[in-house]
Amino acid sequence: MVTATFRFYEELNDFLPAGRRQREFSVACAENATSKHMIEALGVPHTEVELILVNGESVGFDRRLREGERVAVYPKFEAFDITPLLRVREQPLRNPKFIADAHLGALARRLRMAGFDTLYDNHYQDREIADIAVCEGRIVLTRDRELLKQRSITHGCYVHHLKPAQQFLEIMDRLDLARSARPLSLCLVCNAPLRVIDKAAVLERLPPSVRAGHERFSTCDVCKRVFWEGSHWRRMQEWLGR
Repeated sequence: MVTATFRFYEELNDFLPAGRRQREFSVACAENATSKHMIEALGVPHTEVELILVNGESVGFDRRLREGERVAVYPKFEAFDITPLLRVREQPLRNPKFIADAHLGALARRLRMAGFDTLYDNHYQDREIADIAVCEGRIVLTRDRELLKQRSITHGCYVHHLKPAQQFLEIMDRLDLARSARPLSLCLVCNAPLRVIDKAAVLERLPPSVRAGHERFSTCDVCKRVFWEGSHWRRMQEWLGR
């Protein structure tokens, strides 16, 4: 056994018991334990970690810890670019393409409304989510920290809030997505791209109030639904404005 001193920063403290938050603490580590093993043993999914410093040096998840070492663990940085320092993965978490677990259907719908490719199916099993995320380069969204600890998953976000509207704002803020949003560009049901369609082509399918009050329409070629800039679209613009 060896003993190492850990310090977690910012929102990573949410995964720790109260007595270990915002402070250094020493723990016994198994012989040959890696930084990833110990970070997850302490309750923090590796997908939440962007930078690990051991004795002030940036290291990867496979770094084996030695007696007396000091380990500082950081989440994703928004204020400045730390790419030259990164050792834990090849690229920062910047690819805005997602897969959401079974409990985040409302969040998935909001992300689609904002124009972000988001897969969701309430029948997905954890193994299936992990396989799709790896195969398609998607960021896993979940409130299940054990899912994020799966070795194959490299990009993921633990969603802290419980209400969908707050979850949406949390992800938009955390990944700095607002400038990349393209409201009303994806189907809310199929996640497929929408295309502009002439009003005359869908006139008979529109409610009377929509027919009278709207001129611009889009359609999904998969499910054939028609979309317009109604109350949902205005609410999305308000959320993005924040």
